[in-house]
Amino acid sequence: MESSRRSFLKIAGISALGLGAKPVLDVMASSGEAAKPETIRDPKALLAKRWGMVIDTRKLQTEEDLKPMIDICNKIHNIPHFENHLHEIKWIWSEEFENDFPMQEADFLDDRLKHMPFLTLCNHCNVPPCVRVCPTKATFKREDGIVMMDYHRCIGCRFCMAACPYGSRSFNFRDPRPFIKKLYTGYPTRTKGVVEKCDFCAERLAVGEIPACVEVSKGAIAFGDLDDLNSEVRKLLRDNYAIRRKPALGTGPSVFYIV
Repeated sequence: MESSRRSFLKIAGISALGLGAKPVLDVMASSGEAAKPETIRDPKALLAKRWGMVIDTRKLQTEEDLKPMIDICNKIHNIPHFENHLHEIKWIWSEEFENDFPMQEADFLDDRLKHMPFLTLCNHCNVPPCVRVCPTKATFKREDGIVMMDYHRCIGCRFCMAACPYGSRSFNFRDPRPFIKKLYTGYPTRTKGVVEKCDFCAERLAVGEIPACVEVSKGAIAFGDLDDLNSEVRKLLRDNYAIRRKPALGTGPSVFYIV
């Protein structure tokens, strides 16, 4: 009886909002959850079962080598520039070996690796802890492996930041828009109080373009389907020794580094 009453009130409430009959029927048919609309996909969209990235560190040995990738990402994603480093927003940046790979430190580490900057970004984990802790599903994993952010759902609780073992997320402590040097209209700006991070340029993949950092890397970064044995990323991983960040945690990072 109580269950029937709750269902009636739910339907009545939706009807009162003027949403029409079909949404009400959708709610009933889906046990209280709104039916998902069908995805409209551009025929040029790039598709994969599990997107992954391979970074050849032998071709990226200095900060100057990394600059084009960092600059283009900042430009097309409207990353603000704050003087206060505590407010810094980072999608892709550089770190030293000891910070990126603390579990692979060695007493006699090659000096080339020890002092070389490494391109750092969200790992788009196969088992992302950030997704598991998000109370609003603002952060979610797509079927193709990309871990996304829905800025409208984000309530700024920062649970995802606490759960991420890679420090790959940034929080907007202030409105970022006044600090964007030149607004890029191809990507939305964010607001104060939300978390953001790299999304593997999902907006570019949707229209048939590879991630911007890959495009300007001059072959130093490969991007492709990790589940495709014939993809460029799988060929590189077969032919070269590559490492991942903190593999012992079991998150299954989708970003590999050839060393």
